[in-house]
Amino acid sequence: MTTDSTVTAEDGPSADVAAAAHGAAAADAAVRTEAPAGDDTRARDVRQLITYALVGGSGVLLDMGAFLLLYNVIGLHEQVANILSTSLGITNNFVLNALFTFSKRDRLLVRYLRFYAVGLTGIALTFVLLAVFSRGLGIDPNLVKAGSLPVVLVFQFVLNRKWSFA
Repeated sequence: MTTDSTVTAEDGPSADVAAAAHGAAAADAAVRTEAPAGDDTRARDVRQLITYALVGGSGVLLDMGAFLLLYNVIGLHEQVANILSTSLGITNNFVLNALFTFSKRDRLLVRYLRFYAVGLTGIALTFVLLAVFSRGLGIDPNLVKAGSLPVVLVFQFVLNRKWSFA
């Protein structure tokens, strides 16, 4: 048999079997390497969504804690306290998502402004959902707010992934 992987006619019948086996193994390897690529992409998407949700949870806690402090302890007007606490939560989420979820450290000012804009769209979406379901249909605003969280989370994840951190 020749020393390279090419099979020649002089190698005989056993070489044909080896060549067929080599060809089948190569084809099998090609199929195996293509299949995990989709699995890898899907796994990365799920990991990013989970990390994004965890980061978002930290932002919600920070937002709420800051609001309680600014409104109840310091005595700021509730709308001022809300703007400051929401901005703090959005900024927290931007930093953590840039570091851990999307691993992006370039064009930070542009990315931050986009991320903040996406945060404002989340506020607007929640506003619409509250108007429709709470005022329009009479559903408890607490339930609407709670139900809006997963909708807003997915909406913002897609926007941030495709625009802020693209």
